[in-house]
Amino acid sequence: MALLNQQTVDYPSFKLVIVGDRGTGKTTFVKRHLTGEFEEKYEPTIGVEVHPLDFFTNCGKICFYCWDIAGQEKFGGRLRDGYYIHAQCAIIMFDVTARLTYENVPTWHRDLCRVCENIPIVLCGNKVDDVRNRQVEAKQVTFHRENNLQYYEISAKSNYNLEKPFLYLVRKLAG
Repeated sequence: MALLNQQTVDYPSFKLVIVGDRGTGKTTFVKRHLTGEFEEKYEPTIGVEVHPLDFFTNCGKICFYCWDIAGQEKFGGRLRDGYYIHAQCAIIMFDVTARLTYENVPTWHRDLCRVCENIPIVLCGNKVDDVRNRQVEAKQVTFHRENNLQYYEISAKSNYNLEKPFLYLVRKLAG
């Protein structure tokens, strides 16, 4: 499916939506993959930003069109469901230093599943580099087990496990 202002590619491509509360690091995660840079300054996403991310696998090149969706209600809200349409996979992100962002994971999951049935979803706990301020310990993260999701602890800042969500999704989508 070609989208406005998006080039089409002649290798497999997938629509990936990235959702979660504001400030969880969704945009930083995508930009880290795009440029290799870590963005310190927080700028809330307004609506959605779409970025193509190419990956080279042992089966060849693939592209994820990453839909980085605003986590703030005033910048997303009911419009958000429209961004989920035709998504082939998803990442739900929370911040391990902010308990409320984990408590809101079920809402993000429910909204995604209402629009997208049976797509592979990865749950990511971001900011694991900030051990002093951690509020959600690994053993407290159980939502993925109850809902058959893959879970990774990641850090966009330190590059920890950054490839794993994508590799898991490629395996699920490409078999």
